Amino acid sequence: MKIAIIGTGYVGLVTGVCFAELGNKVICVDNDSKKINSLKKLIIPIYEPGLDDLVKRNVKNKRLSFSTSIKDAVNNSEVIFIAVGTPPRENGEADLTGIENVARSIAKAMSSYRLIVEKSTVPIETGIWVEHTIKLNINKKIKFDVASNPEFLREGQAIDDFMHPDRIVIGVESQRAKEILTSLYKPIGAPIVVTDIKSAELIKHASNSFLATKISFINAIAQICDLTGADVAKVAEGMGLDKRIGRAFLNAGIGYGGSCFPKDLDAFVKICEKYGYDFKLLKIVKDINHRQKQIFVDKIKDALWILKDKCIGVLGLAFKPNTDDIRESAAIDIIKRLLQEGASIQVFDPQGMEKSKAILEGVKFCRDPYEAAKKSDCLVVLTEWSEFKELDFKLIKKLMRQPLIIDGRNIYDKVLLKKLGFRYICVGRPKI
Repeated sequence: MKIAIIGTGYVGLVTGVCFAELGNKVICVDNDSKKINSLKKLIIPIYEPGLDDLVKRNVKNKRLSFSTSIKDAVNNSEVIFIAVGTPPRENGEADLTGIENVARSIAKAMSSYRLIVEKSTVPIETGIWVEHTIKLNINKKIKFDVASNPEFLREGQAIDDFMHPDRIVIGVESQRAKEILTSLYKPIGAPIVVTDIKSAELIKHASNSFLATKISFINAIAQICDLTGADVAKVAEGMGLDKRIGRAFLNAGIGYGGSCFPKDLDAFVKICEKYGYDFKLLKIVKDINHRQKQIFVDKIKDALWILKDKCIGVLGLAFKPNTDDIRESAAIDIIKRLLQEGASIQVFDPQGMEKSKAILEGVKFCRDPYEAAKKSDCLVVLTEWSEFKELDFKLIKKLMRQPLIIDGRNIYDKVLLKKLGFRYICVGRPKI
């Protein structure tokens, strides 16, 4: 099929590239000319494992191209995915200005039938407004359909998630739209959930809010474990083996972050308020997540007594491993709190350094984990990169002022570290 993707952020770019890999002809559009020019030169603006190779291969095979012109993309495509950002407003609502502007531009460019698909995470009833906007700006004789196809891509695993999803959700109002989207996704071979547009829109917010709830739940359990001496890792294992619960998203730590969970949860609360439902559970989920960061800072305080003028080595800036995304990263928040306490911070992250330099002042950015550990009073783990699990701890110990590791992701073997002479503090696990 001929496909247009409007918006080349994490979701739009990965979606477009993967559709091209499946054999479709894809035009990725963005109003950021600098980004488009970089993509044309095969310079990828985000870090996502495997994305570089897919872009290069599909550009070479002429299945993938980039443009700043929505008009050209609409004229040369049958299916148009809207994947622009929906940033949060100050009150937590999603800002849908970009969705409206794109819908208007699509309508003005259309000369024959098109299927317009919401890919961005949007509030329920956005599909109605997209349809309304298009009707206001289109030649009345031209037919079109609007559909919803929420994404479930995890940064760092986005390509695998696209190619091997648990399910594909499509919200449609016509048989024609259903046939186009089911045909488009048929090569993937995953279960397809076909529903109305409103239900599809709601599935995305409900899914992300539930996953955020699981994370906050296990972090609350971790607090109880710290108070009682129980082990949250064993509690999570025992819970997770229950098929009704599952082990995924039961890893205690410093809280969830990223561009999706915080934004989507706030937006969902606002959506519910609009319809007269006070979703108190999700408000508590957010509160637990917020407090989890301060609880971790307090762990560092308890271990060092006074933070002022203490040197703290930090491993991790990205909100999760295998991405350079620092949006709403718990690591960034914790570093800022440590700076406010007067601590000296030296940090390393495999991919998140450049973006962090724009928002973190007074921080030393290091070449590797060992430079971050050098002459530090403690070493703090904030992102669970695989390479942090394979450090030379004998060297780390020699480099540090005192052998203290405070692990916000519970990635280390506490027995091994104790044998090596470290004082090791983690989340929800008893001291040994």
